[in-house]
Amino acid sequence: MAEKTKRPNCARLKMVKNDPWLEPYEQIINDRHEYAVRRMNELTGNGAQTLSDFATGYLYFGLQKTDKGWVFREWAPNATSMFLVGDFSKWEELPQYELKKINDAGVWEVKLRKSALKHGQFYKLKVYWEGGCGERIPAWAKRVVQDEESHIFSAQVWDPENPYVFKKRNFKIKSSAPLLIYECHVGMAQDAEKVGTYKEFKDNVLPRIVADGYNCIQIMAIQEHPYYGSFGYHVSSFFAPSSRFGTPEELKELIDAAHAKGIAVIMDLVHSHAVKNEMEGLANFAGDPCQYFCQGDRREHPAWDSLCFDYGRNEVVHFLLSNCKYWLEEFQFDGFRFDGVTSMLYYNHGLGEAYTNYGDYYNGAQDDQAICYLTLANLLIHEVKPKAITIAEEVSGMPGLASTFKDGGIGFDYRMAMNIPDYWIKLIKEYADENWKPSSMFWEVTNRRKDEKTISYCESHDQALVGDKTIIFRLVDADMYWHFKIGDENYQAERGIALHKMIRLLTASTINGGYLNFMGNEFGHPEWIDFPREGNGWSYKYARRQWHLVDDNTLCFKYLGDFDKEMIHLIRKKAGFEKTPVVEVWHNDGDQVLAYSRKDLLFVFNFSYNRSYSDYGFMMPEGSYEVVLNTDAPEFGGHGLNDDRIEHFTLHDDLLARDGKGWLKLYLPARTAMVLRKK
Repeated sequence: MAEKTKRPNCARLKMVKNDPWLEPYEQIINDRHEYAVRRMNELTGNGAQTLSDFATGYLYFGLQKTDKGWVFREWAPNATSMFLVGDFSKWEELPQYELKKINDAGVWEVKLRKSALKHGQFYKLKVYWEGGCGERIPAWAKRVVQDEESHIFSAQVWDPENPYVFKKRNFKIKSSAPLLIYECHVGMAQDAEKVGTYKEFKDNVLPRIVADGYNCIQIMAIQEHPYYGSFGYHVSSFFAPSSRFGTPEELKELIDAAHAKGIAVIMDLVHSHAVKNEMEGLANFAGDPCQYFCQGDRREHPAWDSLCFDYGRNEVVHFLLSNCKYWLEEFQFDGFRFDGVTSMLYYNHGLGEAYTNYGDYYNGAQDDQAICYLTLANLLIHEVKPKAITIAEEVSGMPGLASTFKDGGIGFDYRMAMNIPDYWIKLIKEYADENWKPSSMFWEVTNRRKDEKTISYCESHDQALVGDKTIIFRLVDADMYWHFKIGDENYQAERGIALHKMIRLLTASTINGGYLNFMGNEFGHPEWIDFPREGNGWSYKYARRQWHLVDDNTLCFKYLGDFDKEMIHLIRKKAGFEKTPVVEVWHNDGDQVLAYSRKDLLFVFNFSYNRSYSDYGFMMPEGSYEVVLNTDAPEFGGHGLNDDRIEHFTLHDDLLARDGKGWLKLYLPARTAMVLRKK
């Protein structure tokens, strides 16, 4: 049987051909591919329809308006009876709102006249099952709101008189530039101590992102979630954009406004688990705790206090694939960053595993159903929107995650380079400045599979949460509060400002796919994120971004923000920057000097805290070089020890001239970096 499943198509095994270390596992890779093909054929009737045709549950289930009135459908195989209840029925179970079971699969339906429901009315399902009953939010609800006084969630009829019409459709991000992602959270994006709105984000934050040069925003916490402090990762209503931030129309207007400015919009999609709440979520929908979730010990996530989807059940796959298509079609999102992919890939969710050799990815501890779902999700997303962006948040390093399906992979466009922020944290925490080794830094930021694109980043929202520290706070600590006024910087502040810029430049300039920054971190936001909770008196003081700090020309935050802007614009200007080879020119761990080139750009770093070097030489193609970015420039909080107006010429050397090279000699001040361009 093993021989029969072996694929003769070498193109599909390109992933293995590119990496001989995968050859012992070729059969497993083939079998995973074959299983995805069989599953896709099962779902599409052997090609009678497309995956996109299959993933249209959001147009069938839930509340739908038709020419004749309303129809509501729900999948609940364990239910014995079901009613729509709401303010239209005075929350009573009326005969005209009773659902009928229409097939053996457990689909229930009720048809209503047009006047039965009105825009803005609230509703729920009253579900009965053997031995019990309960109120539930419909699984496919597209609008869910929370009562301000009782804090109880209800679905809401959403049928506005003037639904939003997108002005810019079929948006495509410019492929000439690398993906430069601004990770953001609408609720905490305002300076005020409150929950921000889609409209405020559009008016106040989007212009900042445009000016800073980022070409993509990754929005967190879009799917409705009962607890604001979960950062949106305990989802209850998968098809409902969070009403905390405004209406669906206002979210569409935000996305449309971003597209008009050339900004792609992707959402943080949570398909790795779901909230345990029964009244708001899917946990015990019709008296069946496993309708959407795994059986037995695999139902509950041991670390996240949440529930794990059963990816082997076709109805669950239909629900999740339909969810992907819904956000792409209804809201015109440009793709997704899939949260918690490591947790999905392994039966033990990757907990406590080191993943030190390839055998760890093919030893039977992998959840083949979840791998298949992720493969199908990527195929669907790119079928619906060929230029869509998919990113996997995955820490184990499973090969092929960001390889195409035809090459044997799972099909993500990018994977998060999660090793990089961990490296910077370890370096800052555990090593004195004189022991920072440029060779180690360079290896870490370029350590990736050649056939998979990554999203590099120094820190994301994870490092900004209470209990952790951002890079700037690790570097400067409490001195940020007392010595971040321009002219009053002490040694600790100057060190932090210098290294913050150097770490970002090294990380962003070595990308092979894209770069990500969490909002506010570009200017060194001084405080962690702490959502309102009982322990802090339900305060919003730390669940916001203090934009006034970077806008204040008397504070050092301006230096960091201005540097980040120039760095991002420099990368954007170079067409295909991320595709050009990163070529190491020189490193010397004793001197703490590193240099590498990308096409006509030369990046030079001196990480020594107390040694500056005169006439430090590099072998470079003959010609002249101009400084295009310098961390030591006064406008970025540096000392301006170099005159960046000076043109640097290579010095002739007969031995080097045979290769068209000469000596480029530079003055390298301590703890600085510069970028030069060959003229």
